[in-house]
Amino acid sequence: MSRVVLTIAGALLLLVCGASAQAPSPEAMSAARKLVVTLKVADQYRTLLPQLLLKLRPVVAQDRPEIERDYDAMTAPGSEIYTPALTSMIDQVAALYAQSFSIDELRQIEAFYAQPAGKKFLEKSDALAQAGAQIGQDVSQKTADELKQRLIEALRQKGHKL
Repeated sequence: MSRVVLTIAGALLLLVCGASAQAPSPEAMSAARKLVVTLKVADQYRTLLPQLLLKLRPVVAQDRPEIERDYDAMTAPGSEIYTPALTSMIDQVAALYAQSFSIDELRQIEAFYAQPAGKKFLEKSDALAQAGAQIGQDVSQKTADELKQRLIEALRQKGHKL
């Protein structure tokens, strides 16, 4: 999930900064698109679209069964409604990568993720990010509790009543 958020945030950053940035070369875009395919960015976005469409359903259909049926048919997985957004997102992420890395770096990154270790890293990265975030929260909470006790004790030693 964190990879998805970073990807979308990166695409949004590109939209904001894109006007002032120089367009990447066709060779850089080709290398970046290959990396985007290897990273399966489109698959990540495809998992977000149904959630988005599900949230839009009550707003658009307004609890009217006849509209809900047509809405469901129009937004079924594999429908063409996804294509423009998916294509735009892929192009923007590829442009972001092409602007952020040299052609050689893009090729090196793609080569790593195409290898077994890179593929395994991609498979495990969401779970690792979630576990890492949980570790960070746990350590932060424990540290806050310990610091609170130490500070309270130090303040009591100075004569404060807490």
